[in-house]
Amino acid sequence: MVTLDDILHDRRMTLTELAERVGLTLANLSILKTGKAKAIRFSTLEAICRELECQPGDLLAYGDTDADTGEPKAS
Repeated sequence: MVTLDDILHDRRMTLTELAERVGLTLANLSILKTGKAKAIRFSTLEAICRELECQPGDLLAYGDTDADTGEPKAS
């Protein structure tokens, strides 16, 4: 699960602003935010963490999620 949306909200930063700061397209960052990305480069993860002043574990969480929505599975 990707918690980018929560961290952006906490930092009062928009996805567009983050995209500009790290040099990614808004579309690619949006794919990451929604949990649809299949992979991420370490350099991209590093740039995002640098701008958001966080650790990779703050952005990514492992757990049972729905493959279609990326949301936690209902118990």
